[in-house]
Amino acid sequence: MKKYLVVIEETGSGYMAYSPDLPGCVSNGHTRGEAEQNLRRAIFFHLQDLRQCGEVLPEPHSYSSYVELP
Repeated sequence: MKKYLVVIEETGSGYMAYSPDLPGCVSNGHTRGEAEQNLRRAIFFHLQDLRQCGEVLPEPHSYSSYVELP
């Protein structure tokens, strides 16, 4: 099982979600949860298409952390 980092950002009309490890695989939604759910589906189909085309699946390599400032 692979775990891809997902980034969700608020926009003027809802939320946008993407994974830095899967360029071009993006989604959106009215809520954060909807954007994440839509991106899960987009990732599933993106990886399925890559498999069907005989492409190598990208390895997850992104990570996240927070910087705390005083």
